[in-house]
Amino acid sequence: MLWQRARQVQRSELSEELSLRSEYQLGVVPSPPTLLIPSSIRAIGPSETSLNKLILAANRDEFYHRPSKSAEFWDSSNEILSGLDMEEGKQGGTWLGISKKGKMAALTNYMQPKIDKNAKGRGALVTNFLTADLDSYTYLKKVSVEGHLYNGFNLLAADLNTTKGDVICYYGNRGDPEPVFLNAGIYGLSNSLLDTPWKKVQYGKQLFTEVVKRSEDLTKEDLVQELLTVMNNQEPQLPDPAIEDQGKDYIRPILNKYAALCVRCPNYGTRTNTVVLIDAEGHVTFTERNMINADVNQWKTSTYEFKLHS
Repeated sequence: MLWQRARQVQRSELSEELSLRSEYQLGVVPSPPTLLIPSSIRAIGPSETSLNKLILAANRDEFYHRPSKSAEFWDSSNEILSGLDMEEGKQGGTWLGISKKGKMAALTNYMQPKIDKNAKGRGALVTNFLTADLDSYTYLKKVSVEGHLYNGFNLLAADLNTTKGDVICYYGNRGDPEPVFLNAGIYGLSNSLLDTPWKKVQYGKQLFTEVVKRSEDLTKEDLVQELLTVMNNQEPQLPDPAIEDQGKDYIRPILNKYAALCVRCPNYGTRTNTVVLIDAEGHVTFTERNMINADVNQWKTSTYEFKLHS
């Protein structure tokens, strides 16, 4: 996951044992006076004049046949937008979503060789935030108290367009015990802790930053397309001892595919790309490119545009 955000005004697994399912996101957080906010890898890059206060690019890596719904508004109120997991026992969970009230959240799994099949489902962490009447830090603080009940995860939660400005917080249950506020800057998040220097995260941030630097010279449509191109890069970034050390024997058979921004294995890999742009006036452009029929050659792109409630 890669993303960029602005200054705050205030403050898969291929076996049953390897947890890889997640988004890779990129995002950018700019320096004053612009407000920008984050993007499964997510990369974020500073810009004092960018028209966008948040740029987020994300991949969802998952089994191709796992039942899911593409991104859409949940009901006739058109308040909350996200894709949804439809796996039996996990229905209603999601990996990335945003509400018109300015709440946004995104989840990645923390890669671990062994998973607890009796642990709580992680997808509900995003949906619960989107529907809760809690600010991002308070919500993550509450989640951190129960962090031990889940397999490894990373969770980004944001409050956008509030009277106190834009606030983005991060918590990973395999890292520090307390949530942290994210300052302006560029961030990358994969299946380890935030900004862990995996080579594919560093490479993703580099490509993301190059696009963000040119973003003011691009149309919105071209910016989205260039970010989608970044997120579909299949060049393995090897060797990477850090990935091998974390994933151990379970990751080595697929390391050549997993070490790329876009993972493409038989029956498993990147099946959704998402780009979120939010400008200084709170206008949101949410673009999802989604694999259909579990076929790597069939994709559907949908775009939603709306304004955050002021």
